[in-house]
Amino acid sequence: MVASVLLSVIQKDIAIAVRQRAELVQPLMFFIIVVTLFPIAVGPSPETLQRVGGGVVWVAAILSLLMGMERLFRDEYSDGTLEQYRFSSCPFYLIVSAKVITHWLIQILPLLLVSPILVLFLNMNAQMYIALVLTLLFGTPIVSFVGAIGVALTLSLNRGGVLLALLLLPIFIPLLIFATSAIDSASMMLDYQPQIAIIAAMMLMSVALCPLAITYSLKVSQN
Repeated sequence: MVASVLLSVIQKDIAIAVRQRAELVQPLMFFIIVVTLFPIAVGPSPETLQRVGGGVVWVAAILSLLMGMERLFRDEYSDGTLEQYRFSSCPFYLIVSAKVITHWLIQILPLLLVSPILVLFLNMNAQMYIALVLTLLFGTPIVSFVGAIGVALTLSLNRGGVLLALLLLPIFIPLLIFATSAIDSASMMLDYQPQIAIIAAMMLMSVALCPLAITYSLKVSQN
């Protein structure tokens, strides 16, 4: 019973994302535009691009993910489906987790698919690209789960996207530091596994704790 409810939630979110292609493409286009325009702004120096490329990709990834998160619970909140989820046979935190994971898959897979082309603009070598992909795989779920808390808190506000970014961007500074440090270590052929391990630990903590915080925030917003 629980598995069928979760499967229906995932299928519904995927169907909505397919129907609303414009909102699905906007974060991806923002990510591509930021990364491709940056070399034009700072100049074509390979050393400069290699030194700051990891930070540019990560800042663009965080902003694009936050841009696409505003609609995470919006439709269900508007039509009352979110209220029904609270009283279904499936635990509410599992439904919330399924929605966040589905949103992460929909948003992050296109970014990973276009990243091999974009890193060419930033003069990244193979080791740096591997480190970048690993940090994105382990780090972006943190953005999704922590960002979902902010979405739940601002759910009743109209156009809360700007407020959401202001609330959450300072929280992601440690993640940004460890991610860029791993990419810098890879550029110098140093071991970057400690940074990846820290990011992975942060991800596991987010996956374990954030669903409870999200469900509580949703209940507060609905009351």
